Amino acid sequence: MSNRLFQAIMHQMTEAVDRTIGVLDETGTVISCSELSRVGEVLPPELSSVFQTADPVVLDGCVYKSFGTHMHPEYAVFVEGDDELAQKYASVLAVSLSSIKQYYDEKYDRGNFIKNVILDNILPGDIYLKARELRFNNEVTRVVVLIRITEHVDISVYDIIQNLFPDKNKDFVINLNETDIALIKEVKPNVDPRDLEKLARSIADSLGAEYYSHVLVGIGTTVEGIKDLARSFREAQVALEVGKVFDTEKTIVSYDNLGIARLIYQLPTTLCEMFLKEVFKRGSIESLDQETLFTIQKFFENNLNVSETSRKLFVHRNTLVYRLEKIKKLTGLDLREFDDAIVFKVALMVKKYLDSSPIKY
Repeated sequence: MSNRLFQAIMHQMTEAVDRTIGVLDETGTVISCSELSRVGEVLPPELSSVFQTADPVVLDGCVYKSFGTHMHPEYAVFVEGDDELAQKYASVLAVSLSSIKQYYDEKYDRGNFIKNVILDNILPGDIYLKARELRFNNEVTRVVVLIRITEHVDISVYDIIQNLFPDKNKDFVINLNETDIALIKEVKPNVDPRDLEKLARSIADSLGAEYYSHVLVGIGTTVEGIKDLARSFREAQVALEVGKVFDTEKTIVSYDNLGIARLIYQLPTTLCEMFLKEVFKRGSIESLDQETLFTIQKFFENNLNVSETSRKLFVHRNTLVYRLEKIKKLTGLDLREFDDAIVFKVALMVKKYLDSSPIKY
């Protein structure tokens, strides 16, 4: 919508300013211009310096001036010419466009409103007032799905996801930064969690199969009302962070299915370090080599069954028993005993958590 808003202003300014004027986005693409043929034109990379200063910049016979409604400039206006008048035009246009964009976002843009809600950038008391002003339905159930791009691609993942969910009155696609996109999806009141995972899987598969873009998807819990969307968003963030630590092979991670990993993630690191010292009194966990750790992993995967584990590892049963005895001697924990196995499993997860230093939300 910003592009159309800026283009309408460029059209009105054409007669007042007898020069070519236009607006760039952060990628250096001309998104509106008094010369329509230049819309879509991508300007040279050196123009990135324009977004790093609030002062007018003169380059290649044009004056550029950055502006935006956030801390980091999102756009830049340009005016043909390198004289003092061109600089004044650029400064006036930057102030005008920034004010108009802010007014439009605050008054009419539902997407911007939702973005402020999930990022906690709006006071709780103002949420319902603004929702009524925007005629936003507060009586439905919604969930936040967070899509994280794990590798650079030449396509706009944001545009693709918007096309997957075209109903702008029910579903909102929010571009948060270079890697994260939030989908605020309206769902049935008692939606099955498996249906949410299918939805997330369809997004990941569509991006992967058609556009070769690999993404991770975190799913928050369903909420009723607008105010709790921020909680669902934080849960989706936690799901991705916890998944990155404990379920590295999964591309779809739901907050509801984090289990004990969520508990460990919420513990202070000092408490985790104390726990490891208590568990491994005889020797450090670092004393276990990769072969031993792999054996432990397979033993857990096969429900502490010695015969099944030895078969899967292609080793003799006595060899596996010898390895388990070696672990008992090093750590004091007999993994064939259920209680010891639980303690060791949790200890491994705690160690993994401390090694990863994940971001807390």
